[in-house]
Amino acid sequence: MELAKVIQDLRTELECAITTAKDATLRFELGPIELELSVAIETGGQAGAKARFLVAELGTQANADRTATQQITLTLTPRLGTTGISPLVSGLVGERER
Repeated sequence: MELAKVIQDLRTELECAITTAKDATLRFELGPIELELSVAIETGGQAGAKARFLVAELGTQANADRTATQQITLTLTPRLGTTGISPLVSGLVGERER
């Protein structure tokens, strides 16, 4: 799965939480989000090929000849549109969430 897709999926989930928060009594300000990912940096064998950042998925194996796997941490600070305001979210805390 490409890194851009992972971030888009996260954005979709956060937008759902923001929409749910609209009528909630208890809301939370969304602060910085830290993502810790295993990524494979894949390069093609052709001259001029671009590197792609692929998030490693469980149960998959990469071609060791062309792929290097690294741990990366991204810190994302969500803001609403052009206002720069931190969004408010709502929802039940999952079993492994804080």
